[in-house]
Amino acid sequence: MTLTEQMLSGLPGHPLAGLQRADDLWQRYRTGNLPTQQVIHQAETPLESVEWDVVICGGTLGVLVGAGLAQRGWRVAILERGLLQGREQEWNISRRELAALTELGLLTAEELESAIASEYNPARIQFGEGDPLWVEDVLNVGVDPRGLLERLKAKFLAAGGKLFEHTAFDSASVHPNGVRVKADQPFTTRLLIDAMGHFSPLVSQARGASKPDAVCLVVGTCAEGYPKNDTGDLLVSFTPLRHQCQYFWEAFPARDGRTTYMFSYMDADPRRLSLSEFFEEYWTLLPEYQQVNRSDLRVQRALFGFFPCYKQSPLRYPWGRTLAVGDSSGSQSPLSFGGFGAMIRHLERLVNGIDGALGCDRLGATALGALQPYQPNLSVTWLFQKSMSVGVDQNLSEQHINILLTSIFAAMAKLGEPTLKPFLQDVVQFSALAKTLAVTSINYPELVAKIIPQVGVGALVSWLGHYGSLAGYSALEPLVRALGPVFESLPPVQRYYSLRWRDSLFYGSGKDYDA
Repeated sequence: MTLTEQMLSGLPGHPLAGLQRADDLWQRYRTGNLPTQQVIHQAETPLESVEWDVVICGGTLGVLVGAGLAQRGWRVAILERGLLQGREQEWNISRRELAALTELGLLTAEELESAIASEYNPARIQFGEGDPLWVEDVLNVGVDPRGLLERLKAKFLAAGGKLFEHTAFDSASVHPNGVRVKADQPFTTRLLIDAMGHFSPLVSQARGASKPDAVCLVVGTCAEGYPKNDTGDLLVSFTPLRHQCQYFWEAFPARDGRTTYMFSYMDADPRRLSLSEFFEEYWTLLPEYQQVNRSDLRVQRALFGFFPCYKQSPLRYPWGRTLAVGDSSGSQSPLSFGGFGAMIRHLERLVNGIDGALGCDRLGATALGALQPYQPNLSVTWLFQKSMSVGVDQNLSEQHINILLTSIFAAMAKLGEPTLKPFLQDVVQFSALAKTLAVTSINYPELVAKIIPQVGVGALVSWLGHYGSLAGYSALEPLVRALGPVFESLPPVQRYYSLRWRDSLFYGSGKDYDA
């Protein structure tokens, strides 16, 4: 019996069976044996009638957008294949990010506070033998998904939205005046929003058989029995390279124990570890990481999965009247797991933009593409992801990545929280990045020189292009923001495109973190 089988046997929800299913899918990604799906097609004839303004497929995070649109008076239906309820595992986020829910009027401050299950400070960052770095108020709040979604569902329904649980998306046809959605019952809508996540059938059809450019493999548990549970870890590595992977760890205090994750960035090479093998590594190293005996732990639940990342992101659907949001769109950096935090970051932009598109009937592929703009502040992080991973056939010293990250984070810490904190929340800003590069190059020139052969000249050239775009966006954004009153006074169609341009510069330069 494996360590994973010993530790997870008997847990509710049959996690071992779920692990096998996830492993089977991960194997298909590694071997390029991806299922081809044709779930959506275009039709030339108009629909006789259109019942809904918006149909959202995927309610767990789709309800965030749905509630915002319903409160603005649109006819919104949410289709959820099961019950619309969150998982047991808390969502870790920061209070400043959660403020989007109150600023949009989705929840009151009291309602939001009641959805917070846990909170802690500080959190550690440490690599190898380097000195630990402690930060506060970053991913230090654990939100109760079930409580939060119950409140958002109530807001959605009170605003006139309709929820269809146990109603799974099957297929759709895009017509000149709307979309016919086939599920357990038919729906007709002006706009179909895909919030079904990384493995959405629409994403599968749009991506085709293309392999992801990078993958983040993640395993973990929430368990009781840890001797210390008053601080967290944001990014910790204490081992050299193993199996051509650099293992990173996160740990968060939770209301019913301590959550620990082990994750690694990699490509989808067929020789990569399976999720089951990765979980064995987790159990082997966990006692050293947390200074605990496995026999003392009482596992509450298991966590595992993989997150595919594509350089061609955010994803723009070619069909018109269809829009990917959240993980379906890939609107997060390759360093981020996506999910709740990524959706919250873009929530105000998406709700305002979709509201504008519906209001002026700009629902074609090009018009909706303005809601999925190029974001250089996310694209520059591809080089960071590359520097935190190692190829299957690549030769690196076993402590290379630990030494590199120790140096980079020391430089960011020296520059202060305005440089460090945005990066820890998946936001890169030009001034912070430029200063970090300057300090690192001056203090560690030999280390910087070693990055080039590790990541490759092609990746470096591509990064320089994104870096230049980030500089341009950062310079142009204040000027365009000053034109806000002019944009607001334009006719509806021109206003829609102008405001989307403003948003693309605002988010693409990372200025949303300062808002």
